[in-house]
Amino acid sequence: MNDERRIVVTGLGTVSPLGNNVADSWRALLDGRSGIAPITRFQPDGQRCTIAGEVRNFDITQYVSPKEAKRMDLFSQFAVAAAAEAMASAGIPDGSDDPLRAGVLISSGIGGLQTLTEQVINLTTHGADRVSPLLIPMIISDIASGIVAMRHNLMGPNFGVVSACATGTHSIGEAYWIIRRGDADVMLAGGTEASVNAIALAGFGKMHALTPSNDEPTKASRPFDAKRDGFVPAEGAGVLVLEELEHAKKRGANILAEVAGYGLSEDAWHITAPRDDGMASAYAIHQAFHHAGIPLDQLAYINAHGTSTPLNDKTETNVLKRAFGEQAYRIPVSSTKSMTGHMLGAAGAFESIVCVKAIQESVVPPTINQEERDPDCDLDYVPNTAREMPVPLALNMNFGFGGHNAVLLFKRF
Repeated sequence: MNDERRIVVTGLGTVSPLGNNVADSWRALLDGRSGIAPITRFQPDGQRCTIAGEVRNFDITQYVSPKEAKRMDLFSQFAVAAAAEAMASAGIPDGSDDPLRAGVLISSGIGGLQTLTEQVINLTTHGADRVSPLLIPMIISDIASGIVAMRHNLMGPNFGVVSACATGTHSIGEAYWIIRRGDADVMLAGGTEASVNAIALAGFGKMHALTPSNDEPTKASRPFDAKRDGFVPAEGAGVLVLEELEHAKKRGANILAEVAGYGLSEDAWHITAPRDDGMASAYAIHQAFHHAGIPLDQLAYINAHGTSTPLNDKTETNVLKRAFGEQAYRIPVSSTKSMTGHMLGAAGAFESIVCVKAIQESVVPPTINQEERDPDCDLDYVPNTAREMPVPLALNMNFGFGGHNAVLLFKRF
């Protein structure tokens, strides 16, 4: 391991329920605008939850031909768009000058579920001969990394990780280690998800993980509020360009922030519920600070996992108290899922972009729908209004079914 290699962020790209680029999404967050509305892509009759954070007005043919688009599930299309924005903002839209030293780690928690659903219907209705020959390459979750690499001629490390709702965060963290140990100089990293479809909603609904509060969509996602009753499903993608510092400086890149540390752990507790003592999640936080070589008391802002489920938000509050002690009460914490809904495997990547923007612009987005205080959730959740403040150091944390915990630490460069 080369501890002298520092990793910086030089590009950002997103497709989200708040906008199909970083600028629009960021402005909506600061304005406290929700991207949650009744589902339009299909008729959600009989579902527990009939609202979602859908990506709107998305046109993949801005990036690929209609023929190419038909060969991609929507989750891959989102990744292509977010990666293109990230590469353009990094000043390397046509790829690296040394393709073998540049890679991709863009992952999905679920993959091509809509394509799989459609092809199962084809199979049961018309027989095996009617199943698409592109079924497998369209549904496998690593294909997003492969497609993006082909589009930008990036021939270095390339794969995908799957850790449910921690997927995007793990992807950025693992890309950070790839560069730090010297296996690449540039990595596109992040997450993508397109699971606002009938079978996903039915599955999450039967678990009672989703909110049934469909009458007021913009108020349905209410992390840390006493009336929270489940998460709102959402979709989109987030991609960051990570780069070794000297490589970035040599080409005159605009450095947005530094990736200071990464921590990960496993609850070893339950297939869906978080560990109630918060031990493993707090350990992941401490590991991120350990690798960064930064004291805990330097932290300025936390972007929480904040799903708006009764159990997650209470447990996450306790995790922060365990990790930071009394300091937890002095750190602003916000959940941008209050506005986007839960983007599943893309959540950690989008929320990492939020951390970078907060550092850049010295403002943190709010947690909207903070109306009734929960005594179990008693930290500073930046209620309802964005807050201007210096953000020299920001923490992003995400947790996934299966007990997966991932934490990223970003600092001002």
